[in-house]
Amino acid sequence: MPRLIVHSFTISLDGYGAGPDQSLQAPLGVGAENLHTWMLRTRYFQQTHFNKGEGDLGTDNDMAAQGMEGIGAWIMGRNMFGPVRGPWPDESWKGWWGPNPVYHVPVFVLTHHPRPSLVMEGGTVFHFVTEGIEAALERAREAAGDKDIRVGGGASTVRQYLQAKLIDEMHLAVSPVLLGQGEPLLAGLDLTQLGYRCEQFTPGERAGFYRIRRD
Repeated sequence: MPRLIVHSFTISLDGYGAGPDQSLQAPLGVGAENLHTWMLRTRYFQQTHFNKGEGDLGTDNDMAAQGMEGIGAWIMGRNMFGPVRGPWPDESWKGWWGPNPVYHVPVFVLTHHPRPSLVMEGGTVFHFVTEGIEAALERAREAAGDKDIRVGGGASTVRQYLQAKLIDEMHLAVSPVLLGQGEPLLAGLDLTQLGYRCEQFTPGERAGFYRIRRD
């Protein structure tokens, strides 16, 4: 059975996975512009998002690249897919990533509002799931085959899967910034009671990386 993993999920030093008030102008929430600096400067990110051969090598780059290896399906929350709230007004919003998103596999988007599947270039197909996290996971397992399933975010989506004890492994990137407010990832969660333990810490150039597994 494929694993359900979180990888390269970035939080601030004070534990926030995004700032408040996400919008088209502030995709990561207000004040969170520097949260992902560690990834943005890697060669992997520059190549996959901008088709450039530039960018930094090192531990940060290795971590960013590892997060995309062996992935057969993704799950994400609606807030990660875009800033539209409530019933879909139309089908014009197709994500932040342009016509050829970086996923190249089926992506299952959690939402309360139905919408037809969205076929993009490069093999990415967004499926909108209204039946909850377990239904999304079941569909993702069918799509992934023997590959892993990655939960992309946001923080609320990761929390739901953690609380349900469904995440097998989580890699957190802790960025050296303070947000003060926003969407907390771990606040109120007792990871030890849920069966999780931190088994590895790796220092990077611009972030620290923690590997957490469920026994």
